[in-house]
Amino acid sequence: MNAEQYVDILTDGLLPSIEESGIPAGDSIFQQDNDPKHTSKLAQKWFENQGITVMDWPAQSPDLNPIEHLWEHIKRQLNTWDTQQKGVHELWDRVAGEWNEIEAEVCQNLISSLPRRTEAVIKAKGGNTKY
Repeated sequence: MNAEQYVDILTDGLLPSIEESGIPAGDSIFQQDNDPKHTSKLAQKWFENQGITVMDWPAQSPDLNPIEHLWEHIKRQLNTWDTQQKGVHELWDRVAGEWNEIEAEVCQNLISSLPRRTEAVIKAKGGNTKY
């Protein structure tokens, strides 16, 4: 994916989501990692034009990214299957199925753990943590 594709995704996905949420775009704070397409001049200009604030985010910070922990949850769920998938399509179907079965409590626990994870990253001065 390049910067142009990323901006297209933001336009087609993020803007409608913000609008649907009822939160004014100017009151939105968006979190993303420091992938080059996210920090590109094109993406920065897009956020500026939309009036969306981008949260400052440390580089290489998977401990602070809840989606990384959701993927770990999916991996654990996939490991409970008795049989190996027979190919990429079956794997995709299993991942999609497990994703759809994630309980709200799992997401809420990840959100609730953010202050602890943030403290751990600060204490480690951006280094590795137990998370």
